[in-house]
Amino acid sequence: MDDPRLALGLMSGTSLDGIDAALIESDGAGLVKRRGWLTIPYDGALREGLRNCLGGSGDIDGVTGDMTRAHGQAVAALLAREGLEGRAIHVIGFHGHTIAHRPEEGLSWQIGDGGLLAELTGIDVVCDFRQADVANRGQGAPLAPLYHAALAEGLEKPLAVLNLGGVGNLTWLGAAGDILAFDTGPGCALLDDWMRRHLDVAYDADGALGQSGTVDETLLERLLAEDYFAKPPPKSLDRDDFAAVVAGLFTAGLPVPDGAATLTAFTARAVARAVDHLPEAPKRWLVTGGGRHNPTLMARLSEALAVPVEPVEAVGWDGDALEAQAFAYLALRSLLSLPLTLPSTTGAPRPLSGGVLHRA
Repeated sequence: MDDPRLALGLMSGTSLDGIDAALIESDGAGLVKRRGWLTIPYDGALREGLRNCLGGSGDIDGVTGDMTRAHGQAVAALLAREGLEGRAIHVIGFHGHTIAHRPEEGLSWQIGDGGLLAELTGIDVVCDFRQADVANRGQGAPLAPLYHAALAEGLEKPLAVLNLGGVGNLTWLGAAGDILAFDTGPGCALLDDWMRRHLDVAYDADGALGQSGTVDETLLERLLAEDYFAKPPPKSLDRDDFAAVVAGLFTAGLPVPDGAATLTAFTARAVARAVDHLPEAPKRWLVTGGGRHNPTLMARLSEALAVPVEPVEAVGWDGDALEAQAFAYLALRSLLSLPLTLPSTTGAPRPLSGGVLHRA
C-alpha cells in the first residue's frame, strides 16, 4: 500500500458509554491524516445488555447482534456527516466490545460480528485484533501504542501517552524510538461503578464528588499494596480485576464522597507507581480517554507525577476519537501484514500482525 487509504475505526470502550467512530487517511506506517469522527451513545437497554455480558455471561448472542447493528449505524452516521459513500472507505477496523480479558488463560474475548458488519456496510472489515497475540502468549493489550508512536513523531521524548478509559494504560515513547506499554491499573471503571451503585449516575461529572470527599489514605495504601503494581510489564487488566478487592474494602460504610475521592486518588497513584517500571521518567504526560474530562483526576495526576500532565488536545490530537482512529490504523496494518504488537507492548515473542478480514 504505497498510497494512503481512507480507513474507518470503531471502538466500544470499557466505560460502556457508546461507540466512537473515526476516519483517518494513512499508509499504515508513518503517514497519518486525521479526519472526522463522532460518538453515538448506547441506549439504556444495549448498555445494560453489554454490562450483563461482562465476564462471559448474559445474552451474548443477542447482544452481539444488537451491538454490531449499532456499529453499522455509527458507520452510516459518520459517512453521512462527512459526505462520503461506503466505496470511499478501504477498510473498517472493528474492535468489538471486551467482555472478558484473561490473557494468562489464553483468553481475550471481544464480542462483535465482523461478517455481519461487512454485510451491513458493504465495506471490508478487520476484527479480532487481539487473538493472534494472545495465542502466542502475549497479553493482547494495549493495542494503540504503534498509533501513538506514529502521532507523536516530532514531539519531545521521553513522552507518555496515558489512556484513562475503564482501565488505565500507558505508552512510553523513548528518544531512540523505543516503545514500552502496559496497563497501569484502574482507569474510571471503579469510580463509575461507585457512582452508579450509590447515586444511580453514570460517572462523577466534572470530578465534583471526588473533589468534595476526603481520601482515606489507609484504604488507599491497602489498595496500592496489591501485587499487580509491583509486577513488571508486560501486564494487562480486565475491567473488573479490582472490583472484588474494592467491594471488600468498602464494606465499612465509607461516605460516598470519600469513596469517590479515594477511588480517584487510586487511579492517579497507580499511574505514578507505573513510573517505577519505565526506562526513564517521562518529561510530559498526554492524557486521552474519558478520564481527562475529570478535573479532579487530572489534578491528582499532576500532583503525583510532578511533570506536565495535559489532555492530548494540547498537541492537537482528538482525545475522544483516538482509540477509534487507532483501530482504523491497525486495520490498514493488518491488511499489509505489518506488526500490531511488539514484545515491549504485549510481551509477544516477536512483532506480530493479526486481525481477521471479512470481505464485504
